[in-house]
Amino acid sequence: MQTFSTPDAPFSDEQFRAQVQAAIDGKTKPLGALGGIETLAAQIAYIQMSLEPRADSCSLTIFAADHGMATAGVSAFPQDVTRQMVLNFLSGGAAANVFARSVGASVRVVDAGVADDPLDHPDLIQRRISGSTANAIEQPAMTPSERDAALSSGSALGHEGDETVACFGEMGIGNTSSASLVAAKILGIPVGDLTGRGTGLDDEGLRTKRTLLEQAAGRTGTQLDAPAALLEYGGFEIVMMVGAMIGAAGNGKIVIVDGFIATVAALAATSLSPGCRRHMVFAHRSAEAGHARVLEALEATPLLQLDMRLGEGTGALLAFPLVKAAAAMLREMASFESAGVSGPA
Repeated sequence: MQTFSTPDAPFSDEQFRAQVQAAIDGKTKPLGALGGIETLAAQIAYIQMSLEPRADSCSLTIFAADHGMATAGVSAFPQDVTRQMVLNFLSGGAAANVFARSVGASVRVVDAGVADDPLDHPDLIQRRISGSTANAIEQPAMTPSERDAALSSGSALGHEGDETVACFGEMGIGNTSSASLVAAKILGIPVGDLTGRGTGLDDEGLRTKRTLLEQAAGRTGTQLDAPAALLEYGGFEIVMMVGAMIGAAGNGKIVIVDGFIATVAALAATSLSPGCRRHMVFAHRSAEAGHARVLEALEATPLLQLDMRLGEGTGALLAFPLVKAAAAMLREMASFESAGVSGPA
């Protein structure tokens, strides 16, 4: 049994869980009246091992990279959009920027492997592995050294900073295809079960995408471990996000997991570092095919369902106020005893 310590005295995990539940039940409300907020508050307490948890500060890190398979027709948008959107993030014009400002979150943008010449911008964090992965339909997306470099860079970035909450987003034309393949191989299921419209493919485009992804999946066995799945089919931005989730959890942060691609990164992260799972709060159930399947594999219940499928960390940012409120509830809400209010008969 794992044992934790506080400044006052050591206690077992089970003892602390009982203390948390007693604190929540003792608030001035009927038992269970705050529903999922109570569950969320308890999780935050377990992450921080505190009956007075905080979730007051939040950062969003957006990882951007290109995919060799993008030119094969798996996306409705041209590959140039990755680069254009990086500039949009840096100028503050994307949905992620707007949502971050609205909830008081900081934003970092990371070049993990955007195609063509490196972008020159003072606010862009350069962690570029290469200018795009290889075409995973025909060959492994990256080498072992490239995968390991992406994991290492991501871990360092996730660990940085003293914010209590970390959100991670991504940008990369073709990355829903990459994520579908990674998840299919880790879970050992047909990639068609996880393939959706991504950036908005029409019916013909979706048929083409499914054919190409089935061709890619046929290169390897039915099931791969996470390191092999990331090497064969990952994107540099996805692999870097995997490392960032592990690094943030290692620094004690609450990790809010965004949509389909981020949830696939979480699936890989929990495989590589099972202890990071307790740090993960799942923001929303997206409209992307396959997201529900990956959430189920992680035994995760998301906070929101808004039929979003944008990525960028947008859903994670929208969930941040709920995380902040849940922590504040446990920390600040009066108990029946402290408020002099009569409890249940």
